[in-house]
Amino acid sequence: MGLFDDAVPGGNITKPLLVALGALLVGKMMSGGSSAEAPAPQPGPAPGASPGAPQGGLFGGLGGLLDRLSNAGLGPTVNSWVGTGQNAPIQPDQLQTALGQTTISDLARNAGMTEQELLAQLSRALPGVVDRLTPGGRMPSQSEVHSVWNQA
Repeated sequence: MGLFDDAVPGGNITKPLLVALGALLVGKMMSGGSSAEAPAPQPGPAPGASPGAPQGGLFGGLGGLLDRLSNAGLGPTVNSWVGTGQNAPIQPDQLQTALGQTTISDLARNAGMTEQELLAQLSRALPGVVDRLTPGGRMPSQSEVHSVWNQA
């Protein structure tokens, strides 16, 4: 059982989904058993990251991804994932709008799945994974996210 399996309805995160989540959260593509940097990471540190901390993810890591979703009007949804209560769902079309077509296309291609499959699986997995990465409602540093991700 993987580290995040119980964070996802159905209890299993497939390798293609791990590839996409890794690109969003830590900036690594895990295809073919090797790690490589994700394409086009956002420059600059994620909000709240300490100077010199490892940066990652397509939007600057977990904080950058959550900011991107919040700025797309999904703040209450994101806050439910980070908070200690019930996780609000997110719809595939909301993810597509928030992340952008280019990002979705790149993630799907790198994960070896269709865009529709990627969006469907991300919309099911992301609330639980973010919840798992933010215990007690606390945002982890990017180095903590890297450490947890390397255990997955």
